[in-house]
Amino acid sequence: MEVLESVRKRLEGVCWFEGRYVDPPEGRPIEFRGPIDPSVPDVPVIPFIEGDGIGPEVTYAAIRVVNAAVRRAYGGARRIVWYEALAGNKAEKLLGERLPQQTIELLRRYKVFFKAPLETPIGGGWRSVNVALRQMFDLYANIRPVKYFPGLPSPIKRPEAVDLVIFRENTEDVYMGIEWQWDSEEARKVRRFLREELGVSLRDDAGIGLKPISRFGTRRIARLALKFAVENRRRVVTIMHKGNIMKYTEGAFRDWAYEVAVEEFRDHVVLESELPQYGGQVPEGRILVNDRIADNMLQQLLTRTSEYDVILSPNLNGDYVSDEAAGLVGGLGVAPGIDVGDFHMMAEPVHGTAPKYAGKNYVNPTASILAMGLLLRFIGWREAADMLVRGVEATFAAGYFTGDLVRQMDESERARVRAVLGTQEFADRVVEFVESL
Repeated sequence: MEVLESVRKRLEGVCWFEGRYVDPPEGRPIEFRGPIDPSVPDVPVIPFIEGDGIGPEVTYAAIRVVNAAVRRAYGGARRIVWYEALAGNKAEKLLGERLPQQTIELLRRYKVFFKAPLETPIGGGWRSVNVALRQMFDLYANIRPVKYFPGLPSPIKRPEAVDLVIFRENTEDVYMGIEWQWDSEEARKVRRFLREELGVSLRDDAGIGLKPISRFGTRRIARLALKFAVENRRRVVTIMHKGNIMKYTEGAFRDWAYEVAVEEFRDHVVLESELPQYGGQVPEGRILVNDRIADNMLQQLLTRTSEYDVILSPNLNGDYVSDEAAGLVGGLGVAPGIDVGDFHMMAEPVHGTAPKYAGKNYVNPTASILAMGLLLRFIGWREAADMLVRGVEATFAAGYFTGDLVRQMDESERARVRAVLGTQEFADRVVEFVESL
C-alpha cells in the first residue's frame, strides 16, 4: 500500500474521488459526431476505474506511461485529465454498490474510459460489472490485438509469427447471461415448454441457458472487422465458429458475416471458395475471407500460426481464442483490449484481478499500458499510441521484465534478462524509453 500511495502522489492530471463526484477543474468530454467517430478536445477528461486486486497497481503504472507518451508526442499541446470513477470493491465500500448510478451517469457523460479488472464470483453472488458495462453502453465489439514483442517468453517455435487482431462480439451469445438454475421454477417451466410444445426432452436436473445470436449483432461486428482489415491493410479475416453443430446460431454467424463481406466489401475481398478461379492465390490488393471450425482453429493457431490475421468470432469463442493467443506471447499480463460501441469506448486489460498478488508490486502492467494505447489510437492520438508501444518494445528488448514474465522463461530466455523489476519500476523504465524517443 505504501508503494501505491507513493505512486498516487506522483500522478499528473488526476481528479480523485473525494466522497462525491465534482466537475474536474479543466478539460471537456469527448463527443461523437457519428458512430465510432469521436471529436476529441486537446484536453479531454477520461474516467478510469482503478479496479480490484492488482487493478490499482497496473492502472497507476499505465497512467504514468500514457502521460509521458502524450507529453512527448504533443509537447504540452495536448494532455489528459484523468477522472476516477468508482466500481467494484471500492465502490461497494464507499457508496454501498458495486456499480453506483452516479458512476453510470459519469461514464455516460464522458463516453470514453478505462477500466481495470473487477472481481466477479464464480457460480453465485453478484453479476459481472464488466458484462454490465458492456451491455449498458452497447459496447458490441471487444477488440484484442495480440502481437509478439521480442524477448517475451513463448511456448511456440516462431512467436514472431503472432500478429493477430481478434474481433469478439460482445453483447450476445452466452454473455447475455440468460440462464436458470436447475431446480428453479423458471427452469421447470422452460423444460415443460420444451417437452410439450417442441418435443425436446431434457433431464429434470438440467440447468438451462440460452445462446442468442442475431443477424443485426453479427452484421455490425463483421462490418467493423472488415472495415478495420481494409483500412489497416491486413491479409486475412477468418470467421471462427462452431456452425457444424450449432447451425442456427454460430452457423448463422458465419453466413451473416459472409453476407457483409460480399454485399459491402466486394471490391476489397476474395472468398476462400473463389480462390480456384485465381489459380489458388489471393489477388493483389485483396483480403482473403475464410472461416474455420472453432476447435480445429484453436490447434491451428499453434501449428499454423502465420495463417491467421484478423479473427472474427461470437462471444464465447472469442474469449477462448484471445486467451490462447495471449499465451503465445507472454500471457494475459501483456494482452490489451478495447470495447467499442457506436458512441462509447472502454479500454481494459484482458487479465483478471489476481488477488494473491495484490499490493506486492509484482505483476507486469503492459496489458493496461497497451489497453490505454488502444484508447489513444481509437480517439485519433496515434502518435502518442505509437510512442507508447515503442517504449514497451524497447523496455523488453533492453532486458527488463517483471517476475510474472520471468517465471515463464526457460534457461535460454532468462539469459536475456537484464533485471527483474516490480510493477512500478517497470513503468519507470518504459517512461524513460518513451522520453528518449
